[in-house]
Amino acid sequence: MNYRWNYEPPTTEDQACAEKLASDVKVNLAIAQMLVARGIRTADHARSYFRPQLQELHDPYLMKDMKKAVERLNEAMGQRERIMIYGDYDVDGCTAVALVYRCITQFYSNVECYIPNRSEEGYGVSRRGVDYAESQGVKLVIVLDCGIKAIEEIQYAKDKGIDFIICDHHVPDETLPPAVAILNAKRVDNTYPYLDLSGCGVGFKFMQAFAISNGIPFSTLIPLLDLCAISIASDIVPIMGENRILAYHGLKQLNNNASTGVKAVMEVCGLTGKDLTMSDIIFKIGPRINASGRIQNGKQSVDLLVEHDYDKALELAKTINQYNDERKELDKRMTEEAGHVVEQMPKMEDKSSIVIYNADWHKGVIGIVASRLTEEYFRPAVVLTLDGDIVTGSARSVSGFDVYKAIQSCEDLLENFGGHTYAAGLSMKVEQVEAFSQRFETYVQEHIDPEQTRPNLDIHAIVNFRDITPKFFNDLKRMRPFGPENPKPLFCTKNVFDYGTSKVVGRQQEHIKLELVDSKSNNVMNGIAFGQSSEARYIKTKQSFDIVYSVEENARKHGEVQLQIEDIRTHEKNILNE
Repeated sequence: MNYRWNYEPPTTEDQACAEKLASDVKVNLAIAQMLVARGIRTADHARSYFRPQLQELHDPYLMKDMKKAVERLNEAMGQRERIMIYGDYDVDGCTAVALVYRCITQFYSNVECYIPNRSEEGYGVSRRGVDYAESQGVKLVIVLDCGIKAIEEIQYAKDKGIDFIICDHHVPDETLPPAVAILNAKRVDNTYPYLDLSGCGVGFKFMQAFAISNGIPFSTLIPLLDLCAISIASDIVPIMGENRILAYHGLKQLNNNASTGVKAVMEVCGLTGKDLTMSDIIFKIGPRINASGRIQNGKQSVDLLVEHDYDKALELAKTINQYNDERKELDKRMTEEAGHVVEQMPKMEDKSSIVIYNADWHKGVIGIVASRLTEEYFRPAVVLTLDGDIVTGSARSVSGFDVYKAIQSCEDLLENFGGHTYAAGLSMKVEQVEAFSQRFETYVQEHIDPEQTRPNLDIHAIVNFRDITPKFFNDLKRMRPFGPENPKPLFCTKNVFDYGTSKVVGRQQEHIKLELVDSKSNNVMNGIAFGQSSEARYIKTKQSFDIVYSVEENARKHGEVQLQIEDIRTHEKNILNE
């Protein structure tokens, strides 16, 4: 792949700060440079970053409407009212519902969960869901990871004597729903210091405030943190600030004492006994929890996540694993079809976006297909299908481009839309598809940086192999969990040579297994370059080349470091952009 290599050397001021930080916290200079680049400039901040503390979480009562939300929940419990916990059908929504349900049911039993059926009700709060709540005698609905735009539906519920507490993190409109309380840090009148919680994170803050109001020890909430970690990883929210604290301790919970349902998912994923990372959640745990809502009903994932009996949980986990297999087949077929459509689009090379429509595509998978197209073509992508008489779609974006704002610019053509910077959903009438495609393309062309439409590798430090010591690797691990705003470090080493034992491997001879040395040390480094076998002939000439890579633990040899090589640049090619 023709990657652009991006590297910005530290300024004189940043370099001086990094040198002091390296001395103060006893880390390699390259590690200190990366910390400074992430806004970590003092020893105290570095120690807090390396070891996030739960006591550093913000006071939940700083959030607008939190006092109202807690008072209404306490009133409902005191009056023995029936409570419904209602959420979106994706991972974030299901984990949020499970977290709030597990917390409240420790103290109160008159409560149930509700997840709307994707194919029959669509996204968010539905009138059908409200009618069901009324039929069950529900007086309070706590809605999670959706609801911020459900003005008509929540008014409909209010007219029936049903109150709503909204816990959402999506961007609201100017007019807010008539709920008793709206917990959302993206409100215009927001008072909360951290804006990027996941939907499950907002639910956790609500339960933290509930615990404070009732004298419940914070330790009661710690077993719920595994759900926060799953939500944060899967919903691709920034992993700095409060999310970093929740993700860090959530991963500890996953690895040391995961809840029964999560343990069952880990078993069907083949993760039992493994030291889990955010990548394991993104690629294995999250898709299985998601699959229930995509193929059947997300309620099954919630049932799994709140189950206490391991045998029952394992049966549920096996069921959603089957859904995931179905999802993968659909995903593969639809991605191939979508690729054919894109390749037949006239003047595709001149377009800044992709908008495609097929009335027969399964709406539970269009978000995945949009992600695949974005990864393949490096363009914001919108994939649309027909749902009844309305076209519904999912959008995904490239790094640094706000697809929500692009969709918002077309709002007069839409029936509904919602989301955030990198992922959004939308719906429109069939006759608006062409106008939307043109308007969306125009907006993207006018606002996207051309560099955002080509594959980039952002290099965080230039190092020599002698820098990659066991302590260096341990310090790298202390920078976990990685994700948006705290990306996994990529390193560049220049003028490396084949040690003489590198070879092409793989079923189709598509990868290179490398043993490398550089010009500055005698260290021999093992590496793997996936899908780059075309470079093998040059490597064998004994000429030097440059590499960009991450430093990983060898999955087959515990404790051994391995370079995962993202790109190889021979000296026949252009050298690093510095």
